Amino acid sequence: MGAKKENSDDEMDEKVKKYLRGEAANLEGLKDKKLKGQLAVREDLYGKSAKTAAKIEKWLLPSEGGYLEAEGIEKTWRIKQESIAREVDILSSRNQYDIVLPELGPYSLDFTSNGRYMAAAGRKGHLAIVDMKTLNLIKEIQVRETVRDVAYLHNELFFAAAQKKYPYIYNRDGTELHCLKEHGAVLRLQFLKNHFLLASINKFGQLRYQDVTMGEMIGNFRTGLGRTDVMQVNPYNGVVALGHSSGTVTMWKPTSAVPLVKMLSHPGPVSSLAFHPNGHVMATSGRENKIKIWDLRKFEVIQTLPCHAKTLNFSQKGLLAAGTGSFIQILADFSGSQNYSSYMTHSMAKGYQVGKVLFRPYEDVLGIGHSMGWSSILIPGSGEPNFDSWVANPFETSKQRREKEVHSLLDKLPPETIMLDPTKVGTVRAAQKKEKPTKKEIEAEMEAAIETAKDTDFKKKTKGRNKPSKRATKRREMISRAKRPFLEQRTQEHETSRKKQKTEMPKSLQRFVRQKAT
Repeated sequence: MGAKKENSDDEMDEKVKKYLRGEAANLEGLKDKKLKGQLAVREDLYGKSAKTAAKIEKWLLPSEGGYLEAEGIEKTWRIKQESIAREVDILSSRNQYDIVLPELGPYSLDFTSNGRYMAAAGRKGHLAIVDMKTLNLIKEIQVRETVRDVAYLHNELFFAAAQKKYPYIYNRDGTELHCLKEHGAVLRLQFLKNHFLLASINKFGQLRYQDVTMGEMIGNFRTGLGRTDVMQVNPYNGVVALGHSSGTVTMWKPTSAVPLVKMLSHPGPVSSLAFHPNGHVMATSGRENKIKIWDLRKFEVIQTLPCHAKTLNFSQKGLLAAGTGSFIQILADFSGSQNYSSYMTHSMAKGYQVGKVLFRPYEDVLGIGHSMGWSSILIPGSGEPNFDSWVANPFETSKQRREKEVHSLLDKLPPETIMLDPTKVGTVRAAQKKEKPTKKEIEAEMEAAIETAKDTDFKKKTKGRNKPSKRATKRREMISRAKRPFLEQRTQEHETSRKKQKTEMPKSLQRFVRQKAT
């Protein structure tokens, strides 16, 4: 029993070390008692938070994510999907498949936030909903017109499809619920789940936001940068990013008619972009065969990779998938220094053209929409191993789904909360500098003070002290007393302006300035 306790204590100490911020500061040499006390309290707080994080990891995060590890001179990017399929369990091996529908492609995909359901949209009008746990086809419909994109709304019961003329909203049974005619011929759709907003960009370069709870159009803006089909939402702050043919990336919010950020990212057209789950890292790819990794806190390029990508996507654990032609490359950053290198590669059958890559949440699976259908491959270490059932539960029942829908509607955020730095929401605005009053305002104040002095009533005093001449003298004194602060302020301003003028003059001319009489 004692040995078991010792082992658990050692295990806990190892976990605590993982969350500590290095060694504690040496406070013995500090002479300032106040600073010493503040730093001691801070160090104690760091220790407590590390212990709490270690306990949470032990009891609430039982599963650990793993990655492919090579032995000797072997490289992980040389390992094929066939080799992985031979080593994994039966349930995982079911996630490797190819659905071949050459007459209906190319396909676009979207997963629900819990990764349980997938919507597939073929360009030739095929729409399908698949349960990814059982791999059962729930519903498929043929809309008999072009479908450019598909996006799930707040849960698996509703999804939006960008069709030839307008986007439509369907329910799980394939019934058409709404036709959003105001959006026009949409090229890309994105759903902001915390704000219940459906964002779309149409072929005329118009960005629209529509509230799906009330049906109200929140924003309608012309980007002014032409047609684009590159669109992505930052999961951290809800800002929508668009990539344009001029090489610029613009970031928008529904309450502003001008972009929040406009940055030149590539010398040629932007072909794709993606956001890291933490929202601070963005990847963009251009037609000049380069992928750039950006730090959005400083808007600087961290890394430039020499490869082309038609589609990009980040996984929950930070892996980056890039697809072009019939080739897919997975880039990983194991050091945590945002230095991405090749982790895995996958080649599709010859002639397959990759249209979209999308990681499935909470699973080590990558979904691929291509010209001949859609496929699924295994990417070890891509999905989050521990799910929070209050956020996204892959095993939720219909009752839990209803409860979650009500709670999410109650917690719905207004469009005004979308901003580049969401930490400012709920903070107190700093006091603004008091503006200097204008000359007219000062004169009006002085006139009001003089009028008040003139209208003053005097007390009736004894004989000889209540003469009209004495009253007039007293009134003049009161008026001059009311004027005095304004006149003093005026002279002070003249003095400061004269000093400023003197300092601004060149040294050669300063001797000609009129000196103040002593």
